[in-house]
Amino acid sequence: MEVSLPISTAANPAPAHSAVSPAPSAGNAPAIKLPLAFMLTGLIALTTGAVWMVIRPAMLATYHYNQYVIALTHLFVLGWICSIVMGAMYQLVPVALETKLYSEKLARWQFAFHFVGFIGMVWMFGTWNLKQVGHFGSLLTVGVGLFVFNIFRTLCRVPKWNVTATAVTAALCWVSLTVFAGLAIATGKCVGESFDGSVPATNVGVIIGALRPLAGLVSRFDALSAMHAHAHLGGIGFFTMLIVGVSYKLIPMFTLSEVQSQRRAGLSVALLNLGLAGSFVTILLSSPWKLAFALVTIAALVIYGWELHAILHARKRRALDWGIRYFLTAVALLIPLSLAAVVLSWPDLQTNPLLGQLENLYGFVGLMGVVTLAIIGMLYKIIPFLVWFGVYSKHIGRAQVPALAAMYSPRLQMIGYWSFLVALVVISVGILCESEMGVRIGALGFTACVALLLVNVGKILIHVACPQITPLIAVRSFKPISA
Repeated sequence: MEVSLPISTAANPAPAHSAVSPAPSAGNAPAIKLPLAFMLTGLIALTTGAVWMVIRPAMLATYHYNQYVIALTHLFVLGWICSIVMGAMYQLVPVALETKLYSEKLARWQFAFHFVGFIGMVWMFGTWNLKQVGHFGSLLTVGVGLFVFNIFRTLCRVPKWNVTATAVTAALCWVSLTVFAGLAIATGKCVGESFDGSVPATNVGVIIGALRPLAGLVSRFDALSAMHAHAHLGGIGFFTMLIVGVSYKLIPMFTLSEVQSQRRAGLSVALLNLGLAGSFVTILLSSPWKLAFALVTIAALVIYGWELHAILHARKRRALDWGIRYFLTAVALLIPLSLAAVVLSWPDLQTNPLLGQLENLYGFVGLMGVVTLAIIGMLYKIIPFLVWFGVYSKHIGRAQVPALAAMYSPRLQMIGYWSFLVALVVISVGILCESEMGVRIGALGFTACVALLLVNVGKILIHVACPQITPLIAVRSFKPISA
């Protein structure tokens, strides 16, 4: 007789001698090569960015509105964070929402557009060739369009709608607007700088003429305000929305708990959407009302923290592994980040060098503190299960296979966790003090943390090339004892 393996017990697979089959929901996941391709691309981008910070610490020690900071930011956002998030969503959305991915073929095409698009954009931002940024950005946009369509069609198959599905749908809308806003900003700069006079009567001229109304619209807004509004669409609308929404499924799953209040969970997602919509408009218009919408966003995060605490308090698995600790620390970092948001949103704030560095710190802690730490924590849950399920699930009941916890080193996890936090503090101090040496020292620690992550991921991936499968020892049958 077979029993199904709940995903919540994935961290502790059943003993090798028991006849166990994977949960039906786990079977909805696509082939492991697809999400792994995105995740390995993301890890390469993270490593490249970490080394770049060591080589050029002035990027963080000076004001962020320059070509190198913008290039580094897009390397982290598009290369590291988006690659990981998209790969994880292809794996998690079908599993968490108990449905099948609409099309793996579309996902493979999306990977190609995404890979070429983000590399080209980072390269062209570094040389400040905005025309080529627009070209590569268009490729990236095609990829994002395929991604959004694929996940949306997958969501249409969800048998039971819940707060996670709502958050994922909202995130898809926000990432679409983020990409459109980015292309609009690039179009405005490119068209305005390249064709200040009459438009030439060529095919290119026809395109430029068609884009001029959009460029004219973008030019009405302050360039820095437009960039900040664009950044908030992606940072809060896509990344934070997914962290909040998906954690309502994953944290209960990995701690053997459940959402304690659907009302609180739904309210947190609703307020997060409202706060982001208002923040985007008010930041774009440099309106003093941006403080009010910042407070709405913070209220959403407070309610989220309230519900997350309730979920953890009711958990049956009392011990918190390092993956969960990474994630919860990322959530805790939302507290100082929210305080910084209040300061930066304060009406009639006078611009000065310290304020400029605080803006740098706000963006850095948001992306490399909150989002990156949350992603690393979830990677330690996703990649081992992804590999274990792909390599060993079919051998359950037929051979001895390793447990998930044996596929990587918890000690390296622990060292990486503390080195990450120390590096984050050192870089933050270096940013505020405009110290290149401080940023470089912190970046070296950050690079060491990334190296530990890569070693652990390598230990996991070894199981793909060299599975550790031991045949079960046959049990001898004994004759009954005669009377």
